[in-house]
Amino acid sequence: MAMIKCPECGRQISDKAPFCPCCGVAIVGKIIKCPQCGEVYFSDQEMCPNCHHVTRLSGVVGNMAERNAANETAVSPVQQAEVTQRQAEAQRPPVPPRIPTASDANGVATPPPVQKKKKNHGALVTAIIFALVLCGVCFYFYNNAKTSKEEEAYEYALKSDDPLVLQTYLDNYKDAPAEHIDSIQAHLNALQQSDADWTNAVVSGSKQALLDYLSKHPDSEHKAQAQHKIDSIDWAFASNANTLDELQAYLDEHANGEHVDEANDAMRKLKASTVQPEEKVLVNASLKHFFQAVNANNEQSLEASVAPVMSNFLGKQDATKADVTVFLQKIYKDDITGMTWRLGNDMKIDKREVGEDEYEYTVNVSATQDIQRTDPSKERHALYKIKAKVNPDGLVSALSMTKIIE
Repeated sequence: MAMIKCPECGRQISDKAPFCPCCGVAIVGKIIKCPQCGEVYFSDQEMCPNCHHVTRLSGVVGNMAERNAANETAVSPVQQAEVTQRQAEAQRPPVPPRIPTASDANGVATPPPVQKKKKNHGALVTAIIFALVLCGVCFYFYNNAKTSKEEEAYEYALKSDDPLVLQTYLDNYKDAPAEHIDSIQAHLNALQQSDADWTNAVVSGSKQALLDYLSKHPDSEHKAQAQHKIDSIDWAFASNANTLDELQAYLDEHANGEHVDEANDAMRKLKASTVQPEEKVLVNASLKHFFQAVNANNEQSLEASVAPVMSNFLGKQDATKADVTVFLQKIYKDDITGMTWRLGNDMKIDKREVGEDEYEYTVNVSATQDIQRTDPSKERHALYKIKAKVNPDGLVSALSMTKIIE
């Protein structure tokens, strides 16, 4: 079996097909292949429609006609009639042999029975079946391609966060499986609700509304924007308050926030200019330690309360611990049996940064001195204005006293 081109419609068909499945023209026994160019055409045509080569049967008839024409003058009318009759008989289809009947045996001629020509529907049925099969195959591949395209569009839409993509799927695949349509519709509804919640949170401008939005939509495309807005809100509050507690609260909540550097700078400035409660306790304790050592006339304890080198001690520059001990020895004169120093409640403290997170404190405070003497005629009570410095280690690094005359 070979594939040929139908002479009628030009479609590719089998040379064994009884009819062309496309146009229905008869094929088997009705076509011929040109020996010169290979063109397939109907056998009743006189010549090839492609190269015009004369068919075999047409050539034979033509040659006989030429020969008859050449001999017309030499043949008598009777001979010509006989030739014509022979040609007609040659072209007449053969008569099938007659089967003898009972009438023949009786000597009576009986005409042969007339046979009805049967219609050949087999080729037509075959062509119809072939056409149906071909249509079924085409429909299968078309439907399969359509289903595959719908699956790809469904997977893409399911992963998308763009409402337009989801709506396009619903518009283009209205005959998609119900579970696909329901899934995409639910996804679209969720995105639309998320957009509405985001709009409400932005319009409200509150931190709590943004936090609620993130809690409800943790994977939202607006997550970064919401976090940025929360960071800005917290920083505005902390910078306006300008306290160590609020600045530290911002840093604790936004370790990688957009204003971390600004918060740290603000904290350093506050620490350098603002004495915190714990620093007041440190400075007060340092001065009390110094004067308690004086009250107890304890040289060792006194030396432990001061820095190894003091920038100024009662007017002496770069004083050492030995100089402090000499002061203690001088202050206790022969007639003094004891004394008590008390700091006032008017302590004022300033601070200065001397290193990273290290500060020096300058203290101004009043102090009273009660003296126990053996000579009651001498001074027993005095009031002083104290100015001192305390280093980051809590040691007195400078001290001056001015007596106030009452």
